[in-house]
Amino acid sequence: EDWETHRAILAPYPAPFDDIPGVDGPSADWTDDEVYAKILPMLNERMMRCDVPLNLTATGLVTHAYLYTGDDRYKRWVLEYLEAWAERIEANGGLCPDNVGPNGIIGETMDGKWWGGYYGWRWPHGFMTIIQPLTIAAMNAVLLTGDMGYLDIPRGQLDRLMDLGRVEGNALIIPQRYTDDGWTAYRVLRPEYPLQIWYMSQDERDRQRLERFPERLTDWNRVAPGRGKGDDIHIAPWYRYLEGANPDYPLRILEAQWAEVARRMDRMAHDNTDPETWDVHHWQEINPVHTEALLQLTCGGPQIIYHGGLLHVRVRYFDLDARRPGLPPDVGALVDALDAESVSLTLSNASPLHLRRMVVQAGAFGEHTFTTVTDVTGERPVTQDVNNRHLEVTLAPGAVLKLKLDMRRYCNRPTYEQPV
Repeated sequence: EDWETHRAILAPYPAPFDDIPGVDGPSADWTDDEVYAKILPMLNERMMRCDVPLNLTATGLVTHAYLYTGDDRYKRWVLEYLEAWAERIEANGGLCPDNVGPNGIIGETMDGKWWGGYYGWRWPHGFMTIIQPLTIAAMNAVLLTGDMGYLDIPRGQLDRLMDLGRVEGNALIIPQRYTDDGWTAYRVLRPEYPLQIWYMSQDERDRQRLERFPERLTDWNRVAPGRGKGDDIHIAPWYRYLEGANPDYPLRILEAQWAEVARRMDRMAHDNTDPETWDVHHWQEINPVHTEALLQLTCGGPQIIYHGGLLHVRVRYFDLDARRPGLPPDVGALVDALDAESVSLTLSNASPLHLRRMVVQAGAFGEHTFTTVTDVTGERPVTQDVNNRHLEVTLAPGAVLKLKLDMRRYCNRPTYEQPV
């Protein structure tokens, strides 16, 4: 990586090492050329020669290759690499090491320490860059195999850290870093990764883990302004909506995200700043494209995990007449309930003149199968067999259709092949 773009960003973070010559404080000033010149060789000697958990995000790239080709060698690579990290975790007493040396030895270039690696427990972010790649890779493995057991890998890290945590001010805080002084940097645990795991598994154990967050009954209903770095800050209120405890969430999130789109468009239109002064995140901070609410409400799934997660949703749409992905013109969709075996979907054609035809696909990559569809629009539900990953739907002008789609999840080979 070209660290030049991140020198000012990394300066406030804890120093990557305790023994940087001439650096006595908890942080190292990366903007100081002399300090920077000392940090780089230490990074190269100690960190860059190791395998680190962050590399598990590469399983997303290889899973993409499998989705395009169906070649089992890509699938095997993903599973073998994730399982190698599971073995390392077991060898380290259940905690994920953040560095494995060239000879496969934990702590080989870090004086025997299992912590202190590149984007690991100590520097710069701590737990986030441990749990994030583990969750991404485990979800990829479930997509490829249907084996929910892979989720035990990130579950184990969550449970260990939550057991080390405590409740302060109506919030669960956990240690975010491990250093020579032990566990430190206690901060609020974001619910994103426990919720991502619950969404995929629909396991009661994962739902019970969510009950360990006292703030779920208060803060989780809130729709915050903005979108966050990864457009992913509203998974908790969406979960509460699915629980039936946040009924006006669809309206509030669409209002909030439309306001943020307008704010960012205005900022772009009036951005007269000097490009030479722009931070590396300049365009990211004013990007007006929001997808979180649309994915949650129309496709029945959470936002992708930032830094390489794939799309995991219950349904995806294709316009039969235009022969393209996406909802047809004038058509709206809302997923208002889901469980391990079904999803509830409302489809609406706002056109008073035009009939709309579409295909509803079971999963982002056709990984699920619809077993039956029940039309619950009228007083008497009507059920039909489907037993297919695709369902054709025709909406008359002005029609509203409410469907309950029973499904078997993760039973098909996932693929980028499209039905239109």
